[in-house]
Amino acid sequence: MRHLRRHHDMGGLDAGPVDHDHGGALAHDYAPWEKKVDAILRLLSSSGVMTVDELRRGIEELGPGIYDELSYYERWIASVTNILLEKGVIETDELGRRMAEIEAGWGHTP
Repeated sequence: MRHLRRHHDMGGLDAGPVDHDHGGALAHDYAPWEKKVDAILRLLSSSGVMTVDELRRGIEELGPGIYDELSYYERWIASVTNILLEKGVIETDELGRRMAEIEAGWGHTP
């Protein structure tokens, strides 16, 4: 039986040379929004709302087009959003309203 590789499964594929001059992943300076995404996942996990396995499943289900377009933490937040919608923790209209509120507030100071 032939194993079919999913799009996100890149194990064993040539990824080119590793850049050792920039310290690897540890040298990455995380943006504030990336830190918030990590904190959101930690809170959801510690409160039993979702698991890291669910996060992984959600990322794997993004599909080739969107998976390739998103950055690492963008994949995380897309997965978290989809899982919360799937579980009924948030509703689509609620999410849309909140996103519109935030977008309307960009560039404005309270």
